[in-house]
Amino acid sequence: MPTSSSSIHSFPSSLISKPLKPLKPSFLTTFFPKTLTLTCTTSQPSKRPTSKNSRKSSYGTSRRSSLKKTFNQEQVLFTAPVTDDPVVAIIGGGMAGLVCALNLEKRGVRSTVFDTGIHGLGGRMGTRIIDPQPLIFDHAAQFFTVSDSQFAELVDSWLEKGLVQEWQGIIGKLDVGGQFLSLPSLPPRYVGVNGMRPLADSLLSETSLVNVVRPCWISKLDPFNGMWYLSENGKPQGQFDAIVIAHNGKCANRLLASSGLPLIARQMKRLELSSIWALLAAFEDPLPIPGGAASSPFEGAFVKGIDSVSWMANNTKKLLHSQNGGPHCWTFLSTAAYGKRNKVPQENIPNATAEKVKVGMLGGVEAALGLPKESLQKPFYTRVQLWGAALPTNTPGIPCIFDPQGRAGICGDWLLGSSLESAALSGIALANHMADYFQSGGARPEEFAVGLMNEFQPLGGHDIGQFPGLESEKQKNEAQAYELAS
Repeated sequence: MPTSSSSIHSFPSSLISKPLKPLKPSFLTTFFPKTLTLTCTTSQPSKRPTSKNSRKSSYGTSRRSSLKKTFNQEQVLFTAPVTDDPVVAIIGGGMAGLVCALNLEKRGVRSTVFDTGIHGLGGRMGTRIIDPQPLIFDHAAQFFTVSDSQFAELVDSWLEKGLVQEWQGIIGKLDVGGQFLSLPSLPPRYVGVNGMRPLADSLLSETSLVNVVRPCWISKLDPFNGMWYLSENGKPQGQFDAIVIAHNGKCANRLLASSGLPLIARQMKRLELSSIWALLAAFEDPLPIPGGAASSPFEGAFVKGIDSVSWMANNTKKLLHSQNGGPHCWTFLSTAAYGKRNKVPQENIPNATAEKVKVGMLGGVEAALGLPKESLQKPFYTRVQLWGAALPTNTPGIPCIFDPQGRAGICGDWLLGSSLESAALSGIALANHMADYFQSGGARPEEFAVGLMNEFQPLGGHDIGQFPGLESEKQKNEAQAYELAS
């Protein structure tokens, strides 16, 4: 176990530890009337669907899956018993998808994780390293906290393996003009050793039942003969007994639009996401940073009162613990409002927009630090990146979604909140729920439908996400008193 300074104490368990409440038995008769379910034969097809031999959703009606018209697309209904050795396709290799794969393995279920990442797994757990200096930046998830006992157990194991470390540096709130208020050191803040992405890449290093395929952009889901056939731009990527959607945004909506999963597609489409700009900047000399406790410069700050910047962090000190000498690598993240106002296609950012965002965000940093206009030292390296589908702004407040008729589920932070903890808990919940479903043989689907009808509620938090336990009511009151006094 980790030492006492790094160990995580038990916290009250979240709703993830409670049994998931399935939809009422009337669910099936409401959305899948027996009178409309088609009887299927069990003969084997001569050919499975391919890009050259593709057939619309009617192909499933003559095999072990049947289709029924629901909403704007046909609902796939798998009627054959679940196999003794099911294999699950997990589309998305962020925290939720990776933890789902890990927990399926714990239950003896094989899986394949498909991820689009060119540089590695992790999704928004992104770390960019620029050689030859090297320069290092966490350019998405900045750190995480722990408030749930299940997540605490998982993070304790990461500490033991040396995958994460406690971020000891000062973080706090930075107001316009350089007014800084440090936050208490509890609860502990954690970061990946050498960045957040190496943590993601290490999670599956000791697995035996998990396969990883990347970079791979799954573009089509075909239900056929009681199985899901996945393809990438016409190239077959395997057949699976069940699927997990562990990503979101327009790509997930496009994938689900004609999948035969209208209930899951409808829930995914209800999700609203913010857009956030990230500016990575390296400076030769230290920035003039206001002091925190004992006049030590802060390493991370939630920026208040600046339109273009909501967060800034010194990666060099956070990840490399460098006290002297350069270069000094900083990550600046925009507000959601600034991201929305300057949103462009993230795959093809116009040069003029990139320059505008860079200048605007550096100006925001200058104002936040209380520096005279145009006095901030010029960085020798900059890069901007738009996270077009950055963080959820609403949530159904349930750990996972599962459609037993289509043998498909969803996991992701947005189902519970907007934190790394929420993502992990969602992956755990879906893995256990699907493993229970497989053990049942799939004979009682009405007992396993969950999250398909939940309404969404607005989601609060910082522009860069939620950090459970970071600010207690006492701390919030102290911060408000400080703001009033200043």
